Order: sequence, then structure tokens, then C-alpha cells
Amino acid sequence: MTSRALNHQDYSLGWVCALTKELVAATVMLDQRHPDLPIPANDQNTYTLGSIGDHNVVTACLPKGDLGNNPAATVAACMTSTFTSIKFWPMVGIGGGVPPKVRLGDIVVSAPVYDSPGVVQWDLGIAQEGNNFRRIGALNKAPDALRTAITKLEAQHEIYGFDAGILAILEDVQSKQPSLAARYLRSENLQDILFRAGYEHASKEYQQADEEQKVNKDGDDDNNEEEEEEDGASNCRYCDRTKVVKRKPRKTKIKVHYGLVASGNSVIKTARERDEINQQRLEGLALCFEMEAAGIVNSWVDYSDSHKNYTWQEYAAIVAAAFAKELLGVVTPNQVILMPLAAEALVSEVKDG
Repeated sequence: MTSRALNHQDYSLGWVCALTKELVAATVMLDQRHPDLPIPANDQNTYTLGSIGDHNVVTACLPKGDLGNNPAATVAACMTSTFTSIKFWPMVGIGGGVPPKVRLGDIVVSAPVYDSPGVVQWDLGIAQEGNNFRRIGALNKAPDALRTAITKLEAQHEIYGFDAGILAILEDVQSKQPSLAARYLRSENLQDILFRAGYEHASKEYQQADEEQKVNKDGDDDNNEEEEEEDGASNCRYCDRTKVVKRKPRKTKIKVHYGLVASGNSVIKTARERDEINQQRLEGLALCFEMEAAGIVNSWVDYSDSHKNYTWQEYAAIVAAAFAKELLGVVTPNQVILMPLAAEALVSEVKDG
């Protein structure tokens, strides 16, 4: 803990998370933890304060069980009202990727594509004749200084790779937090399986019937319950592996994509829905789908289909956080000073929406 006394105005960067796993990843990225500060009665957020390099950072997570654009906007509004010097507050977390370009555990950084600013709301718009949909929701572009920093970091990765950045940060987590690293860092247990778009996940009813048969036969389902907890709330043990898409192995551990992030208030549940929305509303440009409408940096835990995969969540959260930390190391404090206040940008986004 730092002994330096800070006040609310000393914090210029926010970091908003949707899930506990994302908050864990954000917290371990802090170089220093700071003491809590008093919070106004009308602010329902709970904050974690600290610093990354030369930047003082305030992190907050959505209320337990809340997901979507509206809760994220509420958390951001309270944050920028309490910490009035905040210049930007990226969402850093996990979501669902769009194959074939994106694979599980990859990082997607939102970036402008043609006339889209980088993050668009796919479910906000006007239905038109001929089953057409005119989209009207999008976030403002990230501050210029942040986008130039992203460009510089992209170039550094192209030249030098990821050893001195993301991988070094993850190695630091391994050294300082070994028990956490066992759950959050990449292991051989993580399998990247992509099923064909037309093949849906094996039904839950089929799984339950099979489990009941095992219980009746063995008379004890304790071991199975433990395995189910370890595997996650959903797995593909009953899915037909002949429907798996064959892909060449990746040569690199880290892959970063730059492009369009699609945000909405509901989860994409099938590959058919994913592809229809991407083609009909987003011109096939979306790299991923998420639910908090401000996903500057994301990593992916499934393919936005019916084969939901919870085993990748911890790794995806930590690798996205590691990229965000490396990015903040490129942004200088003077650049942050010159940025407009996040509260002003938030008001502009609401008006534009």
C-alpha cells in the first residue's frame, strides 16, 4: 500500500468490469494499491484504487448479476461523478468471438472501421421494410491519444512480439500470485473447439437423462457433481466431435485483432443468430460480441454460439487486462491531461444515441 495521500481528483483513469473475474484481473494489474476514499451517498459503486505506472486508476465492477449496456452506463456515470478528473474508462473484459478470424483467448481491440467508430450497438435501430434494419447506436471514438498509443503498441508487437509486454506481465502474475496463476493463466486443459455453424449444442435434457442413468447405476453422483463444477456450467461432452471445424494450430500464444466490436443488451445464443446479425446489420465486419457497450479491450471465451464455454473465462480476463496494462504504459500522463473529461464524452454519447 502506498503511504501517499491522494484525493478523488488525483485519479484520471477509470477501469470498468462486468464480472468478478474481470475485477480480479484488473486488480492484479495494479502496481500499487491505494487506500479507499469516502464515497458520496448517491454513488452505489464500490471502488478499488491504485496505480499502473504513472497513472492513478480507479476500478469498479457492475453489481453482481447485472449485465448489459444500461448497468455499465450507470456505473460509469457514478464513477465520473465521484472521480471528476477521469478522462476515459474503458471496459476491459470477456465476450464472444466471431470465427474464423478470432480464436478463444485472442484479444480484440476496438478500432474504427469505415464509418463505424469501433464499438457499435447491434440491437439499437429501426426495423424497415424487406426485413432490413437501420442501426443507430454507436459509441464515440476513443480519445486520439489513446488510439495513437494503440497504433504504436500494434507496431511494437509487430516488430518485437509479445515477450516484453503481455507475456512478461503474465509471468509477473505467475511469480507474485502463484495460486491465482494456477486458475487464470493458460494451461493444457484449455481446449479451443469450434463446431460448424449449423450444429447446435447437445441438449441439456440429454445430459440430465444420461446423468440420471449413471446415478441409478452407480448409486452415487458426488464425483460427477465435482467434475461438473470443474468443467463449468456448460460443456460439450455430448456434442458430436465429427462436427468440429479442423484448423491449423497457432504458432503464437498471443494474437491481437483490431476492428469492430458489437455490443448489445442480450447474449448471442446460436451461431446462426451470430452470423445473421453480423451480415445483415454489421456488414460482416464484427470481430466479436459483448454486452457492456464500451469494450475497448476484450478477450474471447466462446464463439457467440450455443456451445458456451466457461473454462476460458479466467484466462481471457487476465490476458485482456495484461494488454490494457501494456497500453497504459504507452500513454503518457501529459497526453491524459489534454484529454477531455470522460463525463463530457459520456453526455455526448447519450445525446448521440
